[in-house]
Amino acid sequence: MNICWITIHVSNMAESLKFYTQIMGLTISRQFSPQPGIEISFLNGGNTQLELIHDSGKQNISYGEHISLGFQVKSLNKKIEDLKNKGIRSIIGPISPTPNVSFIYITDPNGLKLQIVEEK
Repeated sequence: MNICWITIHVSNMAESLKFYTQIMGLTISRQFSPQPGIEISFLNGGNTQLELIHDSGKQNISYGEHISLGFQVKSLNKKIEDLKNKGIRSIIGPISPTPNVSFIYITDPNGLKLQIVEEK
């Protein structure tokens, strides 16, 4: 069994799409509106897609504090530099729990923690 996508609800689709495409480097694979007030976007993220859902009837989006999405990069130092150049200032880390792994945390526009990891 493979995970085909992860769904997150967002408070602002345009802002979230900008973040995930321009900051995180994902690409939009498809978008649609199944009914008035609901927008759905699927983003390519390697083997697993990220599904963003905006429901205009739900303004309060919250995630558990112990939930994060992980993104793997080839060079954590290059990604940190890229994030800073794109205005991301709230970077936690780098953290290296083992000699073979380093990661940082940032948050998306909705407050969801994202872990960006380099495995050596």
